[in-house]
Amino acid sequence: MKTRKCLSIFIVVALIFFACQNKQYFSDSNTMNTSSIVQSDFGNLIDGQKASLFTLTNQNGMKVSITNYGGIIVSVLVPDKNGVLGDVVLGYDSLNHYAATNPYFGAIIGRYGNRIAKGKFTIDGKAYTLATNNGQNHLHGGIKGFDKVIWNAEVKDGAEPSLLLTYLSKDGEEGYPGNLNCKVTYTLTNDNAIKIDFEAKTDAPTIVNMCNHSYFNLTGENTDILNHSLQIFGKQFCAVDDNLIPLKGTSEVKGTPFDFTQSKLIGKEINQDNNIQIRNGLGYDHCWVLDKRSLDKLEVAAIAIDSISGRKLTVETTEPGIQFYSGNFLNGTITGKYGIKYNKRSGFCLETQHFPDSPNRPDYPSTILRPNEKYASTTLYKFSVIY
Repeated sequence: MKTRKCLSIFIVVALIFFACQNKQYFSDSNTMNTSSIVQSDFGNLIDGQKASLFTLTNQNGMKVSITNYGGIIVSVLVPDKNGVLGDVVLGYDSLNHYAATNPYFGAIIGRYGNRIAKGKFTIDGKAYTLATNNGQNHLHGGIKGFDKVIWNAEVKDGAEPSLLLTYLSKDGEEGYPGNLNCKVTYTLTNDNAIKIDFEAKTDAPTIVNMCNHSYFNLTGENTDILNHSLQIFGKQFCAVDDNLIPLKGTSEVKGTPFDFTQSKLIGKEINQDNNIQIRNGLGYDHCWVLDKRSLDKLEVAAIAIDSISGRKLTVETTEPGIQFYSGNFLNGTITGKYGIKYNKRSGFCLETQHFPDSPNRPDYPSTILRPNEKYASTTLYKFSVIY
């Protein structure tokens, strides 16, 4: 009898203790800002495939919306120096617009980001011919690259919400050899960074060079980006011909409009038509060789600042290069989000990647992926403010 009474008292005490602990836990949880990820419908493609929109929110209130159509970053809401949220990426309000005409706004690019001369390359002596969609060259994965397909999506809620996207690029797609299993993970961190992890495996030798193609405008308004300041941590760049295919080797930036080793306004030398590289790119559309100490560790590649809003973007990557594109081909014919017409240089891209035409350049870092190897690349787009 005494034993039963003691056991009952022990159970009651244990329940009270557990309840108190849970009360404290839930009380603390309710007083904290929480992260989340919410899925909603984003419409249907012509062939009936459904797309979803995933909105990731971190504990600071920063919001990033991503669709599994092309893995596109649709919007990025971050505060300015006054705490006012603004959307700092270009894009559209609807799936139909992305599917109809999209200059790669916010998209996952693959299999190969940037250009491959004449759409041709060889691996182990075997020649391959890719789709050509940029004059005589292959650009950003071809006619239907990774930016134009529906990716499988898996939500990963947690302290830092993540979205896992997967896609099987089949052997022969756009001319590429091998079945390529691709994974892209978007994570919104609690220090206001969009972390992008790219992974891929193949069953036959192929080439891979994935990246994200977001267009940024840190003012969050309908302005050009010429008064943004930019620093690129690279003393060399890939000079190009008039088809934007790299010339032999790399070139020094010193003494040219391509010297961003110290922060300067994007618009300072962008119209120097006496410079053949500015003429060839119609501004900046070139790949910088980063001053990296390691090819497998994150290092700062570029920093962009808008002094008006106070927003700062820091780009970190494991990649050896970064393509700076100054929105030269935007011409006012595109009406994007909020009814804004995107005029020339309304946004800029900082695409972390291997160098253009690397499959045909033995002097460049290799982009060949073989069976039993793993392609892995990470980039962070981190936002902060200056006062």
